[in-house]
Amino acid sequence: MSQSNGQSAGFSSRWAMMLAMLSMAVGTGNIWRFPRIAATNGGGEFLVAWLICLFTWSIPLILVEFGLGRMTRLGPIGAFVRTQGKQSAWMGAFIAFVAVAIMAYYAVVTGWTLRYSVAVVMGQVSGENSVAFWRDFSTSTAPVLPFVISMLGATFVVSRGIRGIERTTTILMPLLIVIILVLTGRALMLPGASAGLDYFYGVEWEKLGDASIWLQALTQNAWDTGAGWGLVLTYAAYLRANEDTALNGMLLPAMNNFVSLCAGMMVFCTVFTVVPQLASSLAANPQALADFPALQEAVQSGAALDADLVQRTIFGAGNEGVTFIWIPKLFATLPGGHVFMAFFFLALLFAAFTSLISMVELGTRVLLDMGWTRQRAVWVVGTFGLVLGLPSAFSIDILHNQDWVWGVGLMASGLFFAIAVSRIGATRFREEQLNHQYSNIRIGAWFDVCLRFIVPIEAIVLMGWWMWQVRGPGALDPFGIENIGTILLQWGIAFTLLLLLNDRLGRIAPRETAAMDQGMMPPSIP
Repeated sequence: MSQSNGQSAGFSSRWAMMLAMLSMAVGTGNIWRFPRIAATNGGGEFLVAWLICLFTWSIPLILVEFGLGRMTRLGPIGAFVRTQGKQSAWMGAFIAFVAVAIMAYYAVVTGWTLRYSVAVVMGQVSGENSVAFWRDFSTSTAPVLPFVISMLGATFVVSRGIRGIERTTTILMPLLIVIILVLTGRALMLPGASAGLDYFYGVEWEKLGDASIWLQALTQNAWDTGAGWGLVLTYAAYLRANEDTALNGMLLPAMNNFVSLCAGMMVFCTVFTVVPQLASSLAANPQALADFPALQEAVQSGAALDADLVQRTIFGAGNEGVTFIWIPKLFATLPGGHVFMAFFFLALLFAAFTSLISMVELGTRVLLDMGWTRQRAVWVVGTFGLVLGLPSAFSIDILHNQDWVWGVGLMASGLFFAIAVSRIGATRFREEQLNHQYSNIRIGAWFDVCLRFIVPIEAIVLMGWWMWQVRGPGALDPFGIENIGTILLQWGIAFTLLLLLNDRLGRIAPRETAAMDQGMMPPSIP
């Protein structure tokens, strides 16, 4: 078996495989998005819905990806061609394209975390200048360089093959987990920790009748577990033949959501400790309100400037506001806050970079399945990411547009995976690919119900709900930032091109030449 391009047969151990999988799943959505969405949707009520959606969306789709990876040893396009026929290549191609489109602007976000990690260490960011620093950084060409460094760095790691990915993730992922645990432990010792935990875990059961909580919980599951992206499928192509797909499919989302809970406790405990001090500081210095338009507007409208208003303003801000403006202010008021702030942004960098690696590998895997060499494939993907992501590096509005268009696209990706398994036969797939001889646990018939009915309904409802949120004048403007028109335009272009190229995309190289010649699977795998 050839071992070309510095690549070996697959992950060297279950430990290495799970760290790589976890590094794929744990990203910025766990650390900065999850606490904000949980806070703005009731805390404990959101957690209940979030955990239920974990079992009706994330776990079933992750099991699907593990099973398809084991079954085909191919990426998204190859897996659909192998199991559905060449006429379905466009479906796998759409899944791959959504992930690669996200990769392009996610590299920009990774660049932000890189720049902030350096800036915090060098003392360039503080609680006093966090607003000005973010404004100057995000409205200039400064994000371009860290974006390029991040994209090229991930491309280089993937160019070293599965061993390069394994070496990187087995170093960065344990460090990320240690940092998250240290920050969580520190937050739990703060004087406001008990109030933060009460809000985070306290449940007002009557509020679970609010449909928006469930829809936000479902959206968060799609984002922070990586379910339905095709990333798990891509890494699963490198699994050993005797790997326990059922157990892995349960462990991965469980560990991923544990990280989200730690991030939530870290942020909530810190916020409930620090916000009263911030409220007092802003009350004593009204001019400082100019840095926080939403807070200033609320105060000018007659709202009392108290801890509750400041807290709602923090969590009501967008992802960038919470992370790059408020986090420095929060840590600045704590003893040793600068050190912990450095750890926070380092954790964010590790999470973003390891997730970016998995997206580059997905694009590379698609081209490998078509018979390309790894070196040629990975640098084509990296170059594509640079070109596609550059506009987002120059304009945060373009980044928000891409996040909107392809974030909603993930719902379609999940739907396509459910359709694929339904065509194979959910029960047959479950018995052959999940409940096989190497499985230590058995997946029950609930999986069949989820794939046949619940996941498709969730995907369609969620896409419809997000479209409904942006209804109104200008909703069909094809050049809007977040509306229906921009989705119709960009999805329309993508689907048209993929359908036109369907026959060419369906030309997957024979398994022996595409997989073994690239050193990705041992001969023992059937």
